[in-house]
Amino acid sequence: MSEKSKRIVMTISGVLITGFSVGIFNFSLFGMDPFQVFAHGVWRHLPLGFGTFYALVNLLMLLFIFFIDRSKIGLGTLINIFLLGYVVQFSSWLFNSLIPEPMVLIRVIALFSAIVIICFGSALYFTGDMGVSTYDAVALILSEKKIAKFHYCRIGTDLVCTLTGFILGATVGIGTLITAFFMGPIISFFNKTVAEPFRYGVRKF
Repeated sequence: MSEKSKRIVMTISGVLITGFSVGIFNFSLFGMDPFQVFAHGVWRHLPLGFGTFYALVNLLMLLFIFFIDRSKIGLGTLINIFLLGYVVQFSSWLFNSLIPEPMVLIRVIALFSAIVIICFGSALYFTGDMGVSTYDAVALILSEKKIAKFHYCRIGTDLVCTLTGFILGATVGIGTLITAFFMGPIISFFNKTVAEPFRYGVRKF
């Protein structure tokens, strides 16, 4: 398999896996990552399916990014926009249909499973390197414009999304806090042990 084919497989697989993980986050009722908190908070007040709403929000952000720094846009960006929301919508429906009233233990297991799965999917998506999501691009652009270091820009965008989503009625919980503090290290682990070996053929440390 050529490297380009590997990158496409990694990007599509990463988006699918990430979408299913968000569905598991929703099922756990312990909160989700900051951008999903924002998206679900706004979506609650609109008469749209989540997949359609998610695509529209990201298209608006894409328009902003296109005029500010179009180098951040790639195939992965478009796949994320038009696929992720519908995967989240389907997986949320699926898990809630299978277990409508889960026990707390099942919800806890779902939460930690979702954290591992979203990090695995993110590692594939990032290492595929075919464009970043519109949300990731905002913090990158702000840091490159010397507003602040990327770490602080990302904290800022996460806080804005979390507070906005919370005010609008989305669930903010331990899952939101865990993803904020532990996603980075877990993604790095999957980068080194799975994503990079798949793309480059060797384990890179």
